[in-house]
Order: sequence, then C-alpha cells, then structure tokens
Amino acid sequence: MDFLQQFVQSLPGAIEGAVAQSILWSIMTLGVYITFKVLDFPDLTVDGSFATGGAVTAILVSHGVNPFFSLLAALLAGMVCGYVTGFLHTKLEIPGILAGILTMIALYSINIRIMGQSNTPLLGVTTIFSAISGILPGASMNVVSMIIGFVFAALVILLLYWFFGTEMGCSIRATGNNEYMVRALGVNTDRMKIIGLVLSNGLVGLSGAMVAQNQGYGDVGMGTGTIMIGLASVIIGEVLMGNRFSFAYKLISVVVGSIIYRVIIAIVLQLGLKSTDLKLLTSIMVAVALAIPVVKRKLNKKPQTVESEGKAE
Repeated sequence: MDFLQQFVQSLPGAIEGAVAQSILWSIMTLGVYITFKVLDFPDLTVDGSFATGGAVTAILVSHGVNPFFSLLAALLAGMVCGYVTGFLHTKLEIPGILAGILTMIALYSINIRIMGQSNTPLLGVTTIFSAISGILPGASMNVVSMIIGFVFAALVILLLYWFFGTEMGCSIRATGNNEYMVRALGVNTDRMKIIGLVLSNGLVGLSGAMVAQNQGYGDVGMGTGTIMIGLASVIIGEVLMGNRFSFAYKLISVVVGSIIYRVIIAIVLQLGLKSTDLKLLTSIMVAVALAIPVVKRKLNKKPQTVESEGKAE
C-alpha cells in the first residue's frame, strides 16, 4: 500500500521530466527517421554523432561561447560525421552498415580529442536553458526544457516538410524507395545518399548538444544506445499513429513516439526496474512494435483464407 501511494505521488513528476527529455531527444529521432525510413539506409553513425554534438557544445560553452551559437556548431559537426559515412559508402563502396560502424568507432576517439577528456561539466556556465529560464521567472527547468524542445521540434518539422517537398528532397525520398529506377532517370543517387546522411546526422548532433546542455555535461559515452532509442521511438510512433497520411503527419508521429517511449521508460523505472535493464526493455519494445503489424496482417488474412476454402467446397 505504501509503495502504491509513493508510486502515485511520484508518477506526475517522473512523467513531466520524461516529456521534457523526450522532446529534446525527438530531434535525434527525426534524424534517425530520415535515414532508416526515408533513405532506407542502416546508419549506425548516430551513436557517435550524438556524442559529437554534445562534445562540441560542451567545450564551446565551457569556454564562454554563446550557447545558441554552440548549437549551430554542433549541427555542422554532426553534418560532417554524416558526410564521412556517406563518403565511405558511396565513394569507397563500403557497405552502408559497416561505413556507419567505422565512423561511429572513429568518433569515440575524436570526441575525446574535442573535449580533451572523457567528460566536460557545464556547471556555472550559461546554457540555452538557463538563459530562457531567466526570461521566464518561476518556471521549472522541466517546463523550460519542454518549451525549448517544442519550439525546436516544430521548426525542424516545418523545415523538413518544406525540404522534402523540393526537387532535391523528392529525389532523396525516391532514392530510398527505388534507387535503381531513380538512377535510370538521371539522378545522382550517391549525392542524394550523402545529402540525406548529412541532414540526418546534423539533426542528431543538434539533439546531442541540447541534451548535453540540459543535463549539464558532455560525455564521450552519452551516445551509447542512441540508435536503439531512435528506432524504438520511430517504430512506436508509426505503429500507434499509422503511416497512411501526409509526410508532415509522419514527422509528428515520430515526435509523439519519442514522448511515448520516454513516458513508458519513466513509468517502468518508477515500478522498480533497474536502470541497467533499460536496454533489454528497449529491445523488447522494438521487437513487440515490429511484430504488431505482422500479427495484424496474419490475423486479417486468416478469415479470408477460411472463407475462400468454404467457397471452393
């Protein structure tokens, strides 16, 4: 009874914190959506480029650079990471999944080089959150994080919706849908892949920078498991909200999936699950989310099969 009462009392605060974090992570999820769903490219660079964004913003902010400018630097650093993966895949003809792994491994050492150590604290320095908090007196840090996250997520969705409606954006989507057909039409598919990877990892780096400023430090290991979190959020959003509508709707569903994922994690942690078991839980969630459409399809086919057998008799 005491546990249930404590759980009910602590749950609203845990959910509020989870939503605040999920919005910042949702920008990374949008980046993962571009490579895995739009470009159909198994990019594992994100585990490294997420930490690169955090490392860049941490070292710049700790040296007195404007925290908003550091976000732009993190965005550009993430883009460079995506370009390296694209170059390895398209120019050196290294398989996509291996190209991402090579870049991810290399970024571990590069991120330590950027910070000069494995961890850079941001205690006592101005971040985007402390700056906005000064404008909104009385607002909790979770509320400030939600406001900043929603503004950035909305801007990213609008920009992506506009970009993928352009000729280049449509070419990227067509490349992911049918690379050989697009190439036959004269489109440089290698260039489209590189642009998609650059855009994706740029968003991942931006998300890593925002998360680093929010948590108060940049760490070389902060990107570990990022790809699983991104995939889980994308798949959960797709399963729950469907993918039958416009491209903008699909982008919004990715953000919603990120929120739902974090809320589920927060609830499970409040129930007593150890934090060391989160990766196992994430894997189970992804497997279940992937299995749901397959199970639905099989259940819908079974009555039709029975009916057709009856008519045949």
